[in-house]
Amino acid sequence: MDLEHDHSVDGIGKRLALGHRPSYVQDWVLGGIDGAVTTFAIVSGVVGAQLATGIILVLGLANLLADGFSMAAGNYSGTKSETDEVDRLREMERRHIALVPEGEREEIRQILAAKGLEGQVLEDAVAAITSNEETWIDTMLTEEFGVAATQRDPMTAAWSTFAAFVLCGAVPLVPFLLQFVMPVDQPFLYAIAATGVAFFGIGAAKSRWSLAPWWVSGLETLAIGMAAAGVAYGIGWLLKGLA
Repeated sequence: MDLEHDHSVDGIGKRLALGHRPSYVQDWVLGGIDGAVTTFAIVSGVVGAQLATGIILVLGLANLLADGFSMAAGNYSGTKSETDEVDRLREMERRHIALVPEGEREEIRQILAAKGLEGQVLEDAVAAITSNEETWIDTMLTEEFGVAATQRDPMTAAWSTFAAFVLCGAVPLVPFLLQFVMPVDQPFLYAIAATGVAFFGIGAAKSRWSLAPWWVSGLETLAIGMAAAGVAYGIGWLLKGLA
């Protein structure tokens, strides 16, 4: 049976030596899906309203930059708030250890006792953890407050979201941009096909970090994206007389 990683003594040592690494998968997936959905929805709405290709490109490119930046900024602020909260809790625990060390040791003792440790083994574990202040604080953050061992960098999270948004959001616009280079019959049909492939690809890629089969995840994302585009196209078609 193929396992995800090596369980030999050397393999375990090397893997643990790397430490915890933050994951930015969710930033790429959310940015990619949102970019493809919103841009394709704009394209669908404008085509439904039977407006000119230039309007599609203007609105689509404006969405790529403005909405992509907005989403990245929101992700930066949210991730920064999380890291600020962790910093606040870390300093609070550091202050508590300095002022009431026995109370903080008792917290560690009760946390470990709840995990099944008792007697001298429990006391030895408490002594080992509290002998190093950073280990002590890290244990309290994880066990008392549920803080993840690794924190994501706000700027990396923001850039990941923006890059995925722009890359995937540009897909529906490519057939319309090609019209300035070569004649393209029915560019909207090509946009539908290209965006469908993008939706399915994003869904299939994110299945690597879930239990769902790649094709199920791909079809699920494809259905969500096409549903959003269908709504936009319908609204554009109904309101085309106002344009």
